Amino acid sequence: MTPRQLYLFDSFYLVIFLIVTFFTRATARRIAGALAGGTAFGVVALGIIALGEQVGWWHMALTWEPCFVALMLVGFAMCAFIYLITWRIARLFGWRGLAVATVIAAVIGPPRDRWYMARFPEWGYYGPGIAPVLAVAATYAIMVVLGHGVMRLVAGPARADRLARYPWETAE
Repeated sequence: MTPRQLYLFDSFYLVIFLIVTFFTRATARRIAGALAGGTAFGVVALGIIALGEQVGWWHMALTWEPCFVALMLVGFAMCAFIYLITWRIARLFGWRGLAVATVIAAVIGPPRDRWYMARFPEWGYYGPGIAPVLAVAATYAIMVVLGHGVMRLVAGPARADRLARYPWETAE
């Protein structure tokens, strides 16, 4: 993965984040919580990537230079749109909805990542066996649970939060 590709992904995730922010009508506090959740998961994800490299579950073509790591961390932080969606899920369905979202992420994550590695083999490869698949599934589950948990710590529980109005709506 090159810095140019990281800039492209970071920009793409920023656009998605802005769109999801608009449609979920997230308040500033919820946005800050989502970004904190994304950043917290980013730090953990970098550790998971290094651990997977160490035990041979995968090899990622990453250079661990400060600029490159910072770009990756920004990319993870911009994935905060996931937590704005989980906030809506928690608001509508409570902890059961979050559990279902966690399972869905853990099931969809490994095939998604395998597709990326098949599409862009220069980014790296996965090791043989079931261990890499389980590690990726666990990483996606951690992504939902950790990021949403940090967002809840920063912004409070979803059911206690009022929905923000769109700018063109008037207060009743």
